[in-house]
Amino acid sequence: MTDKTITASVYARTDLGQSREHNEDTFFVADLTSGSSRLESELAECVVGPRGLLFLVADGMGGAAAGELASAMAADLIYGHLMGTWAKESDEEVTEERFTMRLREAVELANLQINRYAKDHLEVRGMGTTATVAGIFGRNLYLAQVGDSRAYVVRHSLAVQLTKDQSLTQRLVDAGELTEEEAEASVRRNIILQALGPDPKIAVDLTTQELRRGDTLVLCSDGLSGQVKREEIAEMVNQESNLETLGTQLIDLANERGGPDNITVVIAKFDGEGLDPPDRQDPEYQLYDDGEGEEDEEIIVAPPVVPPVVEPAKRTGSPAGMALLVVGAIVVLLAIFLALV
Repeated sequence: MTDKTITASVYARTDLGQSREHNEDTFFVADLTSGSSRLESELAECVVGPRGLLFLVADGMGGAAAGELASAMAADLIYGHLMGTWAKESDEEVTEERFTMRLREAVELANLQINRYAKDHLEVRGMGTTATVAGIFGRNLYLAQVGDSRAYVVRHSLAVQLTKDQSLTQRLVDAGELTEEEAEASVRRNIILQALGPDPKIAVDLTTQELRRGDTLVLCSDGLSGQVKREEIAEMVNQESNLETLGTQLIDLANERGGPDNITVVIAKFDGEGLDPPDRQDPEYQLYDDGEGEEDEEIIVAPPVVPPVVEPAKRTGSPAGMALLVVGAIVVLLAIFLALV
C-alpha cells in the first residue's frame, strides 16, 4: 500500500531589524488536527493531518503597543476561531469548500473584533495589522490576504509571488501609472489600502495553489520583501537546504541592507508521497520553468472575489500623519480616475 503522507518542515523567526524600538510583527504556526501551536522560533517537522496546518505572518501598525497588540490579536483570533469551528466539524463536513469558508470567516471575524477593541480603547485607537494566512489542507495551499505581507512558493529555481500587495503603489502599477521598479523605490510604498482593524468590513483576497513535492513556501513581512528580491529568495532557498540556516540568512541579508523595519519569515518545505512531483508535461510546471529564461508567470488560480477598496492606511501612530497620507492617496487615485475617463 502506497504511503500518501504529506510532510512539512517548518522554521519561523522574527527580528527587530535595525531601526525599530519595538517589534510589531507576529508569526504563528499551528497543527489544526492536533491543536498544537508554536509561537517561538524553532524548527518543526509536521505531518499534514486531516484538518491541515496553519501559518500566519502579521505586521502591526499604529505605534509600538498598538501594532504589537493588533498583530498578536490577529494570530490568536484567527487560530481560536478555526479551532472552535473547523477543528470541531464532523468528518462529513471536512471538505475543501468548508475549509476555505472557515479560513475567510476567521480573518473577517478577527478584523471585526480588532476594530471593536480599538474603538473601546482610546489608547490604541487606529491600530491595525496586515495578515497573510496560509492554510494547508490535503495537497492544496490556501491563502487569505489582507495588506502587504507576502507569500512566495519556490519550485526548483524560481520563486512565484502568490499574494498581491493591497497597497497604493500596487494599485498604481495595476493602472499602468508606475513600473514595478518605480513602485519599489516610491516613498508611498508603505501606504496600504487595507488592514485588519481600521474598518469593520474588509475584502479578503483568497487564492489557492496545488502543492508539489519539494515546494518551499515563504511567508514574510515587508521588512524582508522590501529588502530582498524575489529572485534572491529563490536563489537562497535553492542553495541552502537547512531551513534554520536559510531563515537566518534571509533575515541577516535584510539587516545588512539597512533593516528599516521588523523582519519576519515563516518557511515551510513540503514532501511526501501524497504530493505529485513537478512534471515538465504539467502546465503548472511551465509557470516555474519555461526553459527559455523568460519571466515566470503568476500562479494565482482563484482570483480575489472582491477587489479591496478601503481607506488607505500607513504604519504610523500619528493621526496627523495618517490624515496627510489619506489625502495624498485620494489625490493620486483621483488623478488616475480622471486620466482614465
